Amino acid sequence: MIEATHLTKRYGATVAVDDLTFTVAPGRVTGFLGPNGAGKSTTLRMILGLNAPSGGAVTVNGVPFAGHPRGLRHVGALLDAQDIHGGRSAHAHLAALARSNRIPPARVDEVLHEVGLAKAARRRIGGFSLGMKQRLGIAGALLGDPPVLLFDEPLNGLDPEGVRWVRGLFRRLAAEGRTVFVSSHMMAEMHQTADHLIVIGQGRLIADQALEEFAARDTSLSVTVKTPDLAALTDALTAEGASVHQETDEVGRVTGLTAARIGDLAHQHHIALHQLTSETSSLESAFMSITAASVDYLAGEAR
Repeated sequence: MIEATHLTKRYGATVAVDDLTFTVAPGRVTGFLGPNGAGKSTTLRMILGLNAPSGGAVTVNGVPFAGHPRGLRHVGALLDAQDIHGGRSAHAHLAALARSNRIPPARVDEVLHEVGLAKAARRRIGGFSLGMKQRLGIAGALLGDPPVLLFDEPLNGLDPEGVRWVRGLFRRLAAEGRTVFVSSHMMAEMHQTADHLIVIGQGRLIADQALEEFAARDTSLSVTVKTPDLAALTDALTAEGASVHQETDEVGRVTGLTAARIGDLAHQHHIALHQLTSETSSLESAFMSITAASVDYLAGEAR
């Protein structure tokens, strides 16, 4: 478990992380989302003791990360797949990590096989593609068989097979009761992988809730209705505060009310419904809507 309490980080006059309080629970995949510059990487670095908080605290299983002897046995992390010595082989890199954390040497071959790099174990890392480096970084995170795992943008550079493999890996790790914390900008993958979301903007907490609950906050969702008496249904719905856009004589698109409420109102007014279809909740749409006020870098801004 990861617990942050009033976590704050300042760089001079700039507040990168502002009074964050959240818990990352074991047994589920928790996505960590936010616009560029929101403070996600800084938060991850504070969890790992790489940056010292200006205020507040963060613990891993009740203890600051620095208090865990042989850190890789407690927390595995991938922060930057490119931050690695290109002159070493994949096997040599992991062997050094294993030796420094008193991890059995046999574990190196196990994780290389698990991430699909067994055949490239003796190759120099400098010749690896970004996707291969991501796999090696994941191998390093898994090396100590830790109960807590952190990943910052782990899908960058992976091909479709690799993305599918990582998705299954994260779900398996969570099913084993581990704490899995994943920062990513790939909304479609987060929608398929995460169970819970922590969303920040400009260093502050915006949301801490189940993924489906967060996605349902998308206020742009609409409901398509088909009825032989669209005018009467429109009157009933607008009286409840909904908006109805007429698409044909019998079909309208409704915003502002759920499908269940529309169905109830149609029943109350004795209006026949031939179709009542809700749009699927979109994590990307909800994210864009809810974080709009926290975006620091907008493409195409007027100068």
